[in-house]
Amino acid sequence: QVQLVESGGGLVQPGGSLRLSCTASGDTFKSLLMGWFRQAPGKKREFVGAINWDSGRRVYAESVKDRFTIDRDRVKNAVYLEMNSLRSEYTADYFCANSLPREGAQSEPPANMEWTYDIWGQGTQVTVSS
Repeated sequence: QVQLVESGGGLVQPGGSLRLSCTASGDTFKSLLMGWFRQAPGKKREFVGAINWDSGRRVYAESVKDRFTIDRDRVKNAVYLEMNSLRSEYTADYFCANSLPREGAQSEPPANMEWTYDIWGQGTQVTVSS
């Protein structure tokens, strides 16, 4: 069983930057998509961005498109979320998730949907506050 562990969260001032990491451990790691989601206090979990594990193609939520960057390290089985120009409204628990490859699938599942992902990390807390 593969497990995902996020790290790098913490307290940062508005306008600051933070880099989150998500590392897979356990059995042989396979991935179609690695995604990042966040859940602010009292709100539903929402899509942040995702990266295709093989191609490296990235997709982002509009709200973070010019501020966040996702990258991956296929040797370390890790994915990263670089967050810049942080705002207080970005305060949330941030989760990474893995979408497993689908046998015979004709197309990539929607990266922004939670049901696309099979394995989730426990989350790391990000607080943006002065």
